[in-house]
Amino acid sequence: MLKDIFGKRRRYASIPSEQGKMDVPEGLMQKCKGCSKIFYTKEVKKSQHVCTNCGYHHPLAAWERIDSLFDEDTFMEWDAGITSANPLNFPDYIEKLEKDQQKTGLNEGVVTGKGLIDSQPTAFAVMDSNFRMGSMGSAIGEKIARAIENARKEAIPFIIFSASGGARMQEGVLSLMQMAKTSIAIKRFSDAGGLIISVMTHPTTGGVSASFASIGDYNFAEPGALIGFAGRRIIEQTIREKLPQDFQTAEFQLKHGQLDKVIHRKDMRNTLSQLLKLHQKGGE
Repeated sequence: MLKDIFGKRRRYASIPSEQGKMDVPEGLMQKCKGCSKIFYTKEVKKSQHVCTNCGYHHPLAAWERIDSLFDEDTFMEWDAGITSANPLNFPDYIEKLEKDQQKTGLNEGVVTGKGLIDSQPTAFAVMDSNFRMGSMGSAIGEKIARAIENARKEAIPFIIFSASGGARMQEGVLSLMQMAKTSIAIKRFSDAGGLIISVMTHPTTGGVSASFASIGDYNFAEPGALIGFAGRRIIEQTIREKLPQDFQTAEFQLKHGQLDKVIHRKDMRNTLSQLLKLHQKGGE
């Protein structure tokens, strides 16, 4: 009998690890990129994709962000049909766009629209880093500029959540032109007395960080977000100096006066609501 028991133990022990992995449904577990602790995916979603162990803020998809901020069933999307073309005939660009469209369910890397946050109307734009790493092409610039113009016409505040690896190289100078286009739209909106709240998430870099993401009336960020124009390695090679360990993090930017506040995701909705109330009819 003992022989049978130990024989079974040996047989079970000899099962390949890959076969053992097959028993775990795909997507059931998720590893934190901050502390490497493993959680049930449903627990991560319940905490708005913030690690309950180390506080690491994992990226949120555009519609997850919208659902976490807006009153239920109040968000109305704008310009959903705008998509990128291939003006430079860049090889395989259209195929890559189509692949990301299937993966994310989005036509482009930004969702714009308007809705209610604690019953207060606001225009909104949120970039999704799952789509071409949030890179800014002409379609993204157009959608953001239109959203700002709509906010100006309707005399409501504008909130934008940025997440981007920078300009989209497949569109060349047309991508870089979006920096000027969005900045001009913000200037017109600001001159009309509009309120702009910018929230930078991980990562916000390149042309996005150097344009609309950094010129809000309030400039916020999520904890640990990477914020900067050029990459760390390029800067170190250029100035021939070693940069601080926390260089280009949200906390570093706050310390050096580039941000107004670093806000935990669980406090984001309440903070935005308070600001909208403060600026509504002079705070009355």
